[in-house]
Amino acid sequence: MPASPGPPEPPTVAAALLELLKLEGVERLFGIPGGALIAMLSALKADGELTYHLCRQESGAAYMADGYARVNGGLAVVLVTSGPGATNALTGAVNADASHVPMLVLTGEVKEQLFGRGYLQEGAGGTLDVVDVFRSAVGYSELIASPANVQELFASAMRRAWDAPRRATHLSLPGDVAASPAAGFVLPPSPAAYRATSAPVDAEGVIAAVTALAAAERPALLLGSRCLGPLRDPALLADLVAAVEHLALPVMTTPQAKGVFPESHALSLRNYGLAACRWPERYLAEPAPYDALVVIGSTLGGLATGNWAPALVPDGPFIQIDEDPDVLGRAFPITRGVVGETGAVLRRFVTAALAATVDPRVAARRLQQITAIKNDTSPFADPDERVSDACPVTPQALARIVSETVEPGSHIVVDAGNCVGWALHEMVIDPPTRVHSSLTMGPMGFATAAVVGVKLAAPEQTCVAFVGDGGFLMQVAEVATAAQYGVGAIWVVLADHDLTMVSQGMEAVTGDAGYDDYYRIGWNDLGTVAQGLGAAAYHAQTPHEAQDALDRAIAGARTGVPQVVVVEIDPAQAPPYDYPAPPAPGSP
Repeated sequence: MPASPGPPEPPTVAAALLELLKLEGVERLFGIPGGALIAMLSALKADGELTYHLCRQESGAAYMADGYARVNGGLAVVLVTSGPGATNALTGAVNADASHVPMLVLTGEVKEQLFGRGYLQEGAGGTLDVVDVFRSAVGYSELIASPANVQELFASAMRRAWDAPRRATHLSLPGDVAASPAAGFVLPPSPAAYRATSAPVDAEGVIAAVTALAAAERPALLLGSRCLGPLRDPALLADLVAAVEHLALPVMTTPQAKGVFPESHALSLRNYGLAACRWPERYLAEPAPYDALVVIGSTLGGLATGNWAPALVPDGPFIQIDEDPDVLGRAFPITRGVVGETGAVLRRFVTAALAATVDPRVAARRLQQITAIKNDTSPFADPDERVSDACPVTPQALARIVSETVEPGSHIVVDAGNCVGWALHEMVIDPPTRVHSSLTMGPMGFATAAVVGVKLAAPEQTCVAFVGDGGFLMQVAEVATAAQYGVGAIWVVLADHDLTMVSQGMEAVTGDAGYDDYYRIGWNDLGTVAQGLGAAAYHAQTPHEAQDALDRAIAGARTGVPQVVVVEIDPAQAPPYDYPAPPAPGSP
């Protein structure tokens, strides 16, 4: 009689982690392999269901994973090796954490038996404690010290990643632990078995906010970046638009939430704060009292509020609603703080707003005020430059060309530097087109890499990085990653061969006009570089050439070939950053 088969062999810790990632809906990981990842790399090769995208640098891998998760709505996963692999990924993880993108960074570690002995790239028992480095920077960081605790530590990381507000997390995996059997491992039936899925909200506080808006003469609603995720749902966005129309309620957004509410809508004042549209300033400064403000999903940080401009404080209720109670009242003297998960808050807000009553005469006056402001005030600081035919191209005109050319539903990923000011001030964005930026951390090079992840998540949409030449050079090698995987991302590069935001900022703040050439980055043939990395490239010096190049790039991207459009821009143009005035002569 044949012997009965014994119990199945338990999976290795590495294989168990991959099963847990798939349970979370993960399909793609981003990173660079290394010796400390041998067990994970072997498990990935054997698995066959997950794609491990080999990037060109670990910061770029984290930016790419971030961009992918912003559009996909799932977990960003970064897999890198020990030592410099881990530390290179840190900036991208911190950026995701600051932008509230759920992320898991898995870093390899030397074998536990070597801890404390000075082995190459040791990050647990040596002077570089990678776990503590990440713990000080993101929402959660732990060492998987035993095959027995992998499931519990993964669950803890996911609870923190998906709790409100979303956070980046980190797990360090020693090579011998990764290769060990995960004895007793049982795959949960779903993520609900180990993480919370509730959406708590202070319903009374939301009703009070709606009541204050309905009763005011000249109220405003300010939507922050935490609204970006929930308002991906077109049904919820349509309900919010209906609620705003019912209340005759003017709407502003923070810079990072630009376009979350349709900017061409009659009640939209577009973005406030950094490089703000001119309409909010007019509305807040009107002679009649501005008498109520409700903020949903913004920490009210410096860039979101024009460095905490006193003009934002209404002569009446100031209600801030956020997922994080620690930020309520931190920046302004609010009259009421309300805690709630942003999606649940928006749904409650819509219900309460549609049930509220607004005096028809008050509603008519609100509409008249907004219409009058729009009729007598351009939203742009220099509308003539926006339609200029000058050569080199004015960045105002280039931003307009991009926003008017991409089809609805496109994704525009904006980098740090002057390019973000031009995008904020000059682009007019209506959903389903979306803008992605990282203004909390503001890393140069983010858009250069992130657009590849965005395009992987939205392969049928046009995905454009709007980036300066300095930021493009920081992560230019990721163009090769796009080429390797047939990702038809588009880069529109604002080329002025200078770190112009720094040059202009130093001149504006110090009064020293000698910075014109001080931060020059020299001449770079970026088109040739891009072609060498596998992209199609175009060079433009006039608005007509820029328009033609972008049209060709959009068509070419549909073939799966990366596209780079290098546009020579006028370096004398400066975004409306409203730098402080330089010191008076002789002042300390």
